[in-house]
Amino acid sequence: MLQITIKGTELFDERTNRFITVKGATLQLEHSLVSLSKWESKWKVNYLNNAKLTPEMSIDYIRCMTITQNVDPNVYNYLTEENMREIREYIDDPMTATTFKKSSRPPSRQIVTAEIIYYWMVTMGIPFDPCQKWHLNRLLTLIRVCDEKNSPKKKMSKREAMNQQRSLNAARRAKYHTNG
Repeated sequence: MLQITIKGTELFDERTNRFITVKGATLQLEHSLVSLSKWESKWKVNYLNNAKLTPEMSIDYIRCMTITQNVDPNVYNYLTEENMREIREYIDDPMTATTFKKSSRPPSRQIVTAEIIYYWMVTMGIPFDPCQKWHLNRLLTLIRVCDEKNSPKKKMSKREAMNQQRSLNAARRAKYHTNG
């Protein structure tokens, strides 16, 4: 969970020639499958790896991440560059010590949506509660771990199989004191 503080400010409205006071707020944010699902149900596009997100869409994702109750909707208009940087760092944080070797296969072109992630959770037996409220990167890491642990072992190449057979034969010759 990320907690950010948006400072209150006073602005001048040129249309009404009045000063407007905007109250500050402290927001608690969670980048989770629940947040992703809320956002995608509103915008009807995928959020993850979407290069076409508008500033309005990004701000709305922050609204969907907010778990603080009764937040003035105008507060989101006053997020600072520092707030946005902090939110981006939080979203990008892996939130786990697990790492993976670089894959030799090309990345999948599948568009990942909340429903795809829920499907993966169902097929791998990952419970929705509490996992759908985990940081999304941590959940995706768990899904990848389950996928790698459940996938069949990689078949040996001919060279690897021949080397293994050669070393087994050498061990047997040494054990039984034979030449062939």
